[in-house]
Amino acid sequence: MTKRAKASGIHLQQTDASLIKGMLKRGDRQHDIAAWFGVNGGRVAEIATGARFGWVTAAAATDLPPPGPYPKAAQALAAIAALEIAKSALAKAESTIRQLGK
Repeated sequence: MTKRAKASGIHLQQTDASLIKGMLKRGDRQHDIAAWFGVNGGRVAEIATGARFGWVTAAAATDLPPPGPYPKAAQALAAIAALEIAKSALAKAESTIRQLGK
């Protein structure tokens, strides 16, 4: 017997639907759009077909997030770790400069 995974709790809002429609109009892949919003691709398909948020208009191209593909979670975590190391190095450098200035 298979168990379903716990629901993510992510619910798309009207503003999200507007962005999704704009991203679709721009030519973004539904998979990339779903990844941006952290939802199943079926939710994007429902918006694309008008089954959900049919009355919402597409957001302007200037309001859209950058086009995908987007980093994988592992890549994002590696970037965060690298930024933490850089932040620590900058703090140490700042401390050293302040000490030299006294």
